[in-house]
Amino acid sequence: MQQKSKTAPGEDADDFVEGGFKAWCTVIGGFFAITAVFGYQNAFGVYQDIYVRSNAASAQAVSWIGSTQLALMVALGLPAGKLLDFGYFKIMTVMGSAIYVFSIFMVSIAHTDKYYQLFLSQGLTAGIGAGLVYVPVMAVQTHYWRRLRPVAMGIVITGSSVGGIIFPIMLNRLITNPRVGFAWGVRASAFVCLGLLIIANVLMTANPPKTRKPDPPKLTVLFTDTAYIFGILGCSFFPVLFSYQLELCADFYLQLFAAIKGADATFSFYLLAILNGSSIPGRIIPNILSQKFGVFNTLAFCTLACSILIFALLGVDKSVAALVIFAILYGFFSGGFISLLAPVIASLARDESEMGIRLGLAYFIGSFGILAGNPIAGALLGETFPWWRPIVFSAVSGAIFYDKIFTRMIQVMILVGLALVLTSRTVRAHQTQSQYV
Repeated sequence: MQQKSKTAPGEDADDFVEGGFKAWCTVIGGFFAITAVFGYQNAFGVYQDIYVRSNAASAQAVSWIGSTQLALMVALGLPAGKLLDFGYFKIMTVMGSAIYVFSIFMVSIAHTDKYYQLFLSQGLTAGIGAGLVYVPVMAVQTHYWRRLRPVAMGIVITGSSVGGIIFPIMLNRLITNPRVGFAWGVRASAFVCLGLLIIANVLMTANPPKTRKPDPPKLTVLFTDTAYIFGILGCSFFPVLFSYQLELCADFYLQLFAAIKGADATFSFYLLAILNGSSIPGRIIPNILSQKFGVFNTLAFCTLACSILIFALLGVDKSVAALVIFAILYGFFSGGFISLLAPVIASLARDESEMGIRLGLAYFIGSFGILAGNPIAGALLGETFPWWRPIVFSAVSGAIFYDKIFTRMIQVMILVGLALVLTSRTVRAHQTQSQYV
C-alpha cells in the first residue's frame, strides 16, 4: 500500500510516496541479500573453530580473516555508497554478488591448514564482494521509506540474524559429516548464497528522487555538518569501536569460548544459532520503539545493555543455562544496535539523494574498529585462553592496561564516545525541535 509521506522537520516538502509494491520487493530482496552476505559472515565462528583446531594459525591470526572480511564489507561502503547516489545500484549488487559467491567456492578448495589460502579467499575476496552489496542494499531502502524507514531497515538487517542461524548449523552438520566434509559442506553453503543473491537482485530496484535534487555532497561538505560529524565520530569511539565490536567478538569467539569452558560439543555448535536467533526480534522491536523514543535514544540504551552483558561473561564457567541466557539477551540488544546504526545516520541526511555517501562514510570510519577489534581480542586470548582479557577489552573497547592507566582508559573511551553521541543528538534535537530523535 502506498501513502504520501509526511515531511519530517528540516526536509523539503515534495510528493514523496512511501511504500508500494516495488518498495516491499526491495525490502524482501534486501533481506535475502543481507542473509547471504552479512548472515553468512556471522557464521565465521564455525570457521574460526575449524581453522584454530587445524593449526592454520593462532586465534589472533585466524580472527584477522574474519575481521578483514567484515572491515572490507563496511569500508567499501564509501565508494559503493557514492556510486549508488550516481545511479549504479544494480551494477554494483550484481558484481558484488558474483565476486562474493566466487570467494566461497574458493574457500571450499582451500586447505584448512594453509593460512594464506584462507586469508585470500575468505578475507580479501569475500570482503570485496560483500562490500559492493552491503551498504547499497541498506541505503537503497531510504529511496522508498521515510516514516517507516527504521522498520524497513530493521526487516532487511534481520537477514543477518537468519543467516546466522541457518549457516552455522548447516556448516557444522555438513563439515562434521564424514560423507560430506569441509569442501562439499562449504560448496553447499555457496549454492545457497547463490540462490539467495539471484532472487535478491531480481527483486531489488533503486528509486531515486523524482524531482531534481542537488548532486550528492562532496566529502569536504559532509565534514561541515555538525550533527553528522559528531554522530559518526561517536559511532566510531563508542558504538562501533565499542558495541559493534562486541557483537563481532561474540560471534567470532563465543563457540570457542563454550568449547574451551568444557561445554558439550553439540551445544557449543548451536550457541551461535541461539545468539543469532534472539537477535531477530532485537533487530525489529527496537526499531519499532525508536519511532516513539527516537533512534538516538534507543541506540544508546542497546549499547549500554551490550556492555553490561559482556562484563557478565566473567561469571560464566561451565553453566549451560548461563551461556544460553547470555546468548539470548546479548543477541537481542546487539541486534538492536546493528539495526539502528543505519537509521541513525540516515536521519541526519537532507534527502534521499545523499544517503549512499553519508552511510558509506560512516561505515568506512567504523571499519577501522572492526578490523582491529577481534585480532586484539585474539592476542589477549593467546594460547592459554585467559577469557577475562578479551571480555574486558570488548566491554570497554580499549587496550588492557593495569591500575590507574586501565581505569583512566575506560573512563576516557566511554566518556568521549558518549559525549560525541549526545552532542550529535543535541544538535539534531535542536534542528528538529524535538527531544525524541
